[in-house]
Amino acid sequence: MAHEARAAHGVRAAAVAVAANAALAATKAVAGVLGNSFALVADAVESAADIASSLIVMSGLRVAAREPDEAYPFGYGKAESLAGALVALMLFGAAAVIAVEAVREIRTPHHAPAPFTLAVLLGVVLVKEVLFRRQLAVGEATGSTAVRADAWHQRSDAITSAAAFVGIAVALVGGPGWEQADDWAALAAAGVIAWTGWRSLRPAIGDLMDRAPDPAVLRRVRAAAEGVPGVRATEKLNVRKSGLGYHVDLHVQADPAMSLHDAHELSGAVKGAVRRAVPEVTGCLIHMEPHDGAAGRGGDAATPPAPSG
Repeated sequence: MAHEARAAHGVRAAAVAVAANAALAATKAVAGVLGNSFALVADAVESAADIASSLIVMSGLRVAAREPDEAYPFGYGKAESLAGALVALMLFGAAAVIAVEAVREIRTPHHAPAPFTLAVLLGVVLVKEVLFRRQLAVGEATGSTAVRADAWHQRSDAITSAAAFVGIAVALVGGPGWEQADDWAALAAAGVIAWTGWRSLRPAIGDLMDRAPDPAVLRRVRAAAEGVPGVRATEKLNVRKSGLGYHVDLHVQADPAMSLHDAHELSGAVKGAVRRAVPEVTGCLIHMEPHDGAAGRGGDAATPPAPSG
């Protein structure tokens, strides 16, 4: 899947999530107020946050898909990782708001929630789980950190709704004295949401700090380069993720007697082989080195490349 196509696929998934969450947020807010359930109102807040997070993901993907220019010669890919980090931070914010309000409701006497709120929550859990699975599949297919973070945002909303369902059921079954059960459920859900935020934030920070990708990606790049006729060995390999693609920096050893023209042609062949083997590669810099007869790989993926000799 081409870089632009992956970005468009992610934008479409986020747009679907925006529409679904707008409908769910309105439904849960009305049902929560009429049904006297703060857990359901808190769930509506979470859905509203989901709308904002999906809009951020859409914007991040659109910016990341821009072509490099003079101002940003390495492209705009980091916008996608930044969007993922913002979505994760929004989860922390939602968790804090829900926790504060849940504590306030626990300390305030009130009536038990209405039974119809259970049916609303059951429908919400099913819809949110479908959204989560769909977005996670898109995130995996496109390699988007932001889309995956948004998917986990959907899962956190499903968890909040499930917790609210349990809390309301306990309040209804327990009768007088158990009215705060759904508020305790909202407080527990806030902790789960905070954990989900941390789970989403870690990969986004890793991408922003140019953490090395999965070792399988490195193996595919190296194998593709070493399979090109004329390549004697490969040395230092550095790969970093930028948006939905990777930037590769690789040292290749070849015959020391090779002309500059032939070395240039060989580097082009290596670039082509790498991009065919790993279509997600959007930038590939090949350093040509004279083969010194050593056993092969002279550096690892975490070692900064030395200046070409």
